Amino acid sequence: MIQRWIEIIDTGHTDELHGLLAEDAVFYSPAVLTPQEGRAKTAAYLAAAAKLFADTGFHYVEKWYADHSAVLEFAADIGGIQVNGIDMIHWNDDGRITSVKVMLRPLKALQTVVPEMGKLLQQGGTASTG
Repeated sequence: MIQRWIEIIDTGHTDELHGLLAEDAVFYSPAVLTPQEGRAKTAAYLAAAAKLFADTGFHYVEKWYADHSAVLEFAADIGGIQVNGIDMIHWNDDGRITSVKVMLRPLKALQTVVPEMGKLLQQGGTASTG
């Protein structure tokens, strides 16, 4: 399941995320106070993030696995700002993702990503990161 996730992120084929997500999937954003619940919202946030990180040198540098979860550390460069973070992913017995929690560092990276994600989400019709 995680290999499929990585392929989707690497290729930018975010239209394929829908099939990987459970109906009740939840996205935890580093920029939004409340969890974003449901497959549609989770897919929208993930698609916006994939678009934002396209052509930034985004890559996974470390990977840790458990039976139904993984922590994937990533790095990227957005406009000269070094972004480092993790995707914490959980999935169910059916191999569908139930939650994705993203954490970013340093603060300057978060300050760079938040407004850009807001713009992309508004273009896609999803609520902003405010």
